[in-house]
Amino acid sequence: MTITAAIVLFSMIWFMVFFVVLPLRLVTQGDVGEVVPGTHSSSPHDAQLGRKAIITTAVAVVLWCGVAAVIVWGPWGVRDLDWFGRMRPPLQAD
Repeated sequence: MTITAAIVLFSMIWFMVFFVVLPLRLVTQGDVGEVVPGTHSSSPHDAQLGRKAIITTAVAVVLWCGVAAVIVWGPWGVRDLDWFGRMRPPLQAD
């Protein structure tokens, strides 16, 4: 795996985890009863983005280590996903 592939893989995992963590423990303005004029009542009262980014980074690092280990040293390769037999080497003529 190249460094570019590792960075792209980490950023994909990070954003996927971030979108999962984002709505957790969400307190809306409607829940608190302090709706700012011009916003929806479902807008977050205190998004705590810094805390969620730290949690996301910790989870993403663990997941990335697992996925990168499987890609680099894993027992599975691309040929293991060849369900239709299209990656077999061509027959050689004698």
